[in-house]
Parts: sequence; structure tokens; C-alpha cells
Amino acid sequence: MLVAEAEAKYGANSSEIKAWHRKFYSFLASLKFLPNSPALMNARRRGMLSACFVLPIEDSIEAIFETIKQTALIQKAGGGTGFSLDKLRPTGDRVASSGGTTSGPISFWRVFSETTDAIQQGAFRRGANMGMMSVGHPDILKFLHAKQNLKAFTNFNISVKITDEWMRKVLKSGSALHIVKNPRTQQQYLLPRRIDIASYTINDLHKLTDKSPSTLKTRGQFYTVRDIWKIIVNCAHKTGEPGVAFIDRINRDNPTPSLGKIEATNPCGEQPLLPYEACTLGSINLVKFVTLADGKADMDWQELARAVKLAVRFLDNIIDVCKFPIRDTTSLAQANRKIGLGVMGFADCLFLLGIPYDSQQATEFGGNLMRFINENACKAGSALADLRGPFPNWNHSIWRTEKSRKVRNASITCVAPTGTISIIADCSCGIEPAYSLI
Repeated sequence: MLVAEAEAKYGANSSEIKAWHRKFYSFLASLKFLPNSPALMNARRRGMLSACFVLPIEDSIEAIFETIKQTALIQKAGGGTGFSLDKLRPTGDRVASSGGTTSGPISFWRVFSETTDAIQQGAFRRGANMGMMSVGHPDILKFLHAKQNLKAFTNFNISVKITDEWMRKVLKSGSALHIVKNPRTQQQYLLPRRIDIASYTINDLHKLTDKSPSTLKTRGQFYTVRDIWKIIVNCAHKTGEPGVAFIDRINRDNPTPSLGKIEATNPCGEQPLLPYEACTLGSINLVKFVTLADGKADMDWQELARAVKLAVRFLDNIIDVCKFPIRDTTSLAQANRKIGLGVMGFADCLFLLGIPYDSQQATEFGGNLMRFINENACKAGSALADLRGPFPNWNHSIWRTEKSRKVRNASITCVAPTGTISIIADCSCGIEPAYSLI
């Protein structure tokens, strides 16, 4: 009933609200669609219904521990949090207020991890985080190796942020020296090969000046961009981490660039968000739209379109009834109204259609399917914008300046891994293959 109550904000009377309640309940009970886990866990208590958050980490003790408090409040309610560590000054850098030096971003990252461990004991599910760092941060070597210890940071996914310029250097020859920059002073440095990754500080790095190394012999003492790329690849091969986030590409699709740059994503990486933004996710169960006629399996495209339309409305309603634990998140979530409609059961859907998962036919089907869902979700968003108005920051978004289209939500679709709700729906996770037959 809670999600249907949002209809009252847009003029629905009590009988219309009850009708929407029945429609939403039937939709969820059929398992054709499910929202993210917090919406299922917290709706009865009229609590926090969104799953994805990004919080800023500024370079001061006060700001860091304020973000830790906000993280605890979000995770207590079942949400997941993403962070960028870029603004934290590197290990060994000066702290003017105390006259000492900082222990660096990895040590503060550890506090966030310990907080998640403590909170999850009283929460509904295990807490999840995303930690991101720019490839140009002086502590990047520490960051890349941090999760090679399989017992460390187990409640974090990590990704290294790579710019287009840096990747072009790797692809061109890879021999360019890898340059890092102190976020506090903007001073540039080179990373000597001789440094001990676990213990090096900013004072162990080579300050970049007009007299920087130029001879081949001298240049060989420092890490190149190819060296860093190999470390990323080798670490990912050993443990699955870090992931790679092409941050310039992400920001080219930032729907509200005038509000700031995207610095991080939600824990699973499918939803880039601005600092203090939140996003409500939901997934269509594709298995429910496979029909069998005359012994032939096919997709019920008409019914799928109806489901997408209803799902977009459901997710938009959640934003109005969600009780966000942080004031800044409440205002930004309601101003941008980001939702993420995705799918689950893709592998099972292919099984029913008789399409091999690793085939070209599956690739083409997946492309056509997601194009259909995205187009219908955008149509539904435009229809809601006509009824309810576009999202409040629409005037400052690419939807107005580049696409000239009114939409209800700044972001509409993304594909989540659906680790919890796919179990409820009894289908394969997201767009993942079936990893085991049992």
C-alpha cells in the first residue's frame, strides 16, 4: 500500500490509490518484477527503500567521520554505498593543524570497512561498498594491492578510475612515465620502482620538476603507464579486483553535468551517481515473458512493454515515499529522481528460447531486448513527465539541453546483478550465465 500512496501526491483519490495498490501487488506477486531488496525489507516499516548511494569523502578528519556516520545510517537500513578516495591526501603528507603527517587513504578506507562489519550484525543483510581511486593518485600502488590479501576489505568492491588520456598513453606505446598528483598541493610525482608498496610515503616519490629524468637509463628507474596497467591486469587476474572504471566515459553520459562530476558508483558498479545521490533499482524477470505457442518459444513483447511501463511508475513512486536517512540525499534524490530498471533471468530466458548463451544469436537478442526495454522505459518516463512534471533539475540536464525531451527521471535504466531478488524470483542473476546446474 505504501508505494501506491505516492499517487495521492499527484491527485489520486482513495479509490484510485487502492486500485494502484492492487495493480502493484499483483505485479510483484506474479514475480514479473521486483524492486531492490530494501524496498522489500523496509516498506512495511515505512523506511528507506533505495539500495544505491554515493557519499563524498573530503580531506579532513571532521568530514571523513561525518561520512562514516552517514554510511552507518544508510547500511543500517539496508543500503549500499560508493566512495571516491581521490581527495584524501597521500600517505606521509603534511597535516598543518597538528604538525604531523597523515596515515593516508588506505587507513581511513579501513575504518569504513570496519564500520560496515560492525553495522551488518544488526542489519538485514551484509553491507556492501564500492571504493574507487584515480590511477593518478600517489597511493595508487597501495590501493591496487590492498585486496590481494583475500581477508582484507571483504565488504568492498574496488575499481581504479582511468581517464581517456591515460588509456591512450597505454595503447600508444606504454613507455610514458606514470605521473601521479598530490590532491592537496597539485604537485606531480613519479613512482620509483624501488619503493616498498606497503610502506612508501609521498616523500619517497620523485618530485616532477623542469629537471625531470630524460635519459633512458634514468627513466628506467620509474614506473611507466604500461607497468601500472600490467599491475592492474595481474591483480584482477589473481583475485578479480580491481575493476576498471573509465571515468571520462562515465561523465560523458552524466545527465546533470552542471551539478558536478560523477566520482563513484554504487557498490556493484552499474549506477554512477553524484555525491549524495541515491538510486532505486528494480528488475524485470524475463522468464515470465517467454511464451509457448505451437511448440515454439517466443517473447511476449506486448506484455513486456506493459510491464516496463508499470515498473517505471512503481520506481518513481518509491522516491516519494522513501525515508532517506540523510537530508542531503533526500533533496538530491528527489531533485534528480534517478531510477534503474534492469532485468534478471536472462540466461534462463535464453534456455527457454533455445539460444546458446555464448552465441552471436544471444548477443543480438540481448541487444534487441535491452533496446526495447530502454525505449519503452523512456516512453514511460516521458508520459510520467507529462502527468507529474519532469524531474526538478531537468532544466540543468542533458535531457533538456541535448535531447530536448521531458523525462521524469534523470537516469532510467541499468542492469544490476540481482543477487538477492533473483533468488526470490527463482531465476538466474541479472544477465549472468548459469555458473552451476545445481
